[in-house]
Amino acid sequence: MQDLGFLGVFLIFLALVLGAIAVLTSRRGKAAKVKAQAVQEVTTIDADRPRPRVTDFHVRGEEAQVVFDVPLPEGEPDEVLGELLTNEAVEVVREKRHGLPIDGVTTVVAYAGRGGEPRLVGKVALEEPGVLPPPMVAAPSLHLGHIGFDPLEQQFSEDLPQTAPSLAADQRADALAPIGSELRLPKAVSVGLRAQGVDPAAMSSAEMVRSLLRLFGYSVASTENPLAYTATKAGSSTYLREDPYEPGDHPEIGEVTMREFVMEFLNSGSDRGLLISDKYSPFGVYEREKREPRIRFVTRERLQSFVDALSLE
Repeated sequence: MQDLGFLGVFLIFLALVLGAIAVLTSRRGKAAKVKAQAVQEVTTIDADRPRPRVTDFHVRGEEAQVVFDVPLPEGEPDEVLGELLTNEAVEVVREKRHGLPIDGVTTVVAYAGRGGEPRLVGKVALEEPGVLPPPMVAAPSLHLGHIGFDPLEQQFSEDLPQTAPSLAADQRADALAPIGSELRLPKAVSVGLRAQGVDPAAMSSAEMVRSLLRLFGYSVASTENPLAYTATKAGSSTYLREDPYEPGDHPEIGEVTMREFVMEFLNSGSDRGLLISDKYSPFGVYEREKREPRIRFVTRERLQSFVDALSLE
């Protein structure tokens, strides 16, 4: 009887040990699975790329609805913009699925708009309820750094003009229209701007340049100066200074603004400096660029050539 009692205790002990091993193995297996899924998502979703801002997200019935703060052009939504936002809507749902059950979702729907009722721009049906398609490697993306073109290198590699433009100051309009009304934007550039929440019809020159730099893989960060930013990429930094235009302002960049920009750039420690303005260049711009080859002025008469260099049609 004593042997039987000992055997029973041993069997119970053995069962507890085996049970503990099974639980530990199961937990390790689940942890490894979660880690593998996390690694897969990190390697397939580029978190550093610029992304459209989400203003609303709901699961209503069988639909996961994502609303983006993206200004839309008049008429039918652009096909490329619609495809980009639809693809981005799937990624938004992918990121939120851990905190919100989507088992019954059969369709992901993308809406966009600003200052009114959001408009439908695209939708995608899921092959199985709650099962999202894998990230689309070939889908439209707000990231153009892979094409090997660098808009800032283009600015600093071009030869400086030998003389100032012949357009006299008194021939320039006293009141300047929004810069978007004068620029011819390639379709890819227009789509990239809108997807970042920039309206080409109402944007400033500095807003456009910052958004384009983000498209080409630059990280653009604000500084203590609300008019200044730092753009960094591959270990190189560029000081960006905005010179905004307000109705009633003089249509040319002021002498004080130019001096401030040069001093701010020198104190910033950046490799290069860019002053961006909706205004025109006075003659002093050319003299300063010759004296300090690390700075450039991207002004009203120069913006179209800056955009033309980015043509991705």
